[in-house]
Amino acid sequence: MAKKINILIVDDHPFIIEAYKNAIKGYNSSDFEFTITQANDCRSGYDNITAPQNGNFDIAFFDISMPAYEEKNIHSGEDLAKLIKVQMPDCKIILLTMHTELLKISNIVKIINPNGLVIKNDLTFDELLTAFDKILNDENYYSQTVVKLISQIQYDNIEIDQFDKQILYHLSKGTKTKDIPSFVPLSLSAVEKRKLNLKETLNIKGGSDIDLIREAKNKGLL
Repeated sequence: MAKKINILIVDDHPFIIEAYKNAIKGYNSSDFEFTITQANDCRSGYDNITAPQNGNFDIAFFDISMPAYEEKNIHSGEDLAKLIKVQMPDCKIILLTMHTELLKISNIVKIINPNGLVIKNDLTFDELLTAFDKILNDENYYSQTVVKLISQIQYDNIEIDQFDKQILYHLSKGTKTKDIPSFVPLSLSAVEKRKLNLKETLNIKGGSDIDLIREAKNKGLL
């Protein structure tokens, strides 16, 4: 017997809603029976969450930026996601956004922790189908741009002090390790220890100085 999946789609762009629906229809599986409810702003999204006609939702798609529902202090898809997590804690949430700012994505991941997060510029039919498949199979799905941003977020709290920065800088200029104490007020053993710690922090233990500099640049530390 097919498992019934109740889906809510909230987006103020009709073509995006159709893309969601087409992806769901294109998901060929006899294991599931889908019921879709759609809304086009924060108010109609709120109404469907607080008074669902077809029972609780199993999956909810929210656009981040939508017309607000000021009376209920619902200003975005993020607010709807917070609401549905309270009303229906078992509902799986997929968020769609144009935002690619590191701080914005970081806050979404930390506060909402959605099951899916897709940047609109990454959006294709195959992308939606893949995301939907993973969500149905109890996996999370973050689109390519989100994955790249999250990899940067992971390094937000790396403690790189001024000595570490000076060591990286001089290495990047071709200075040999044995000569760095001439530029940085540290002993050679202290410089070597800091280099080892930096390599471990950046997951390149055993790598060369070139690997260290390349990874430091990739992570925005240099």
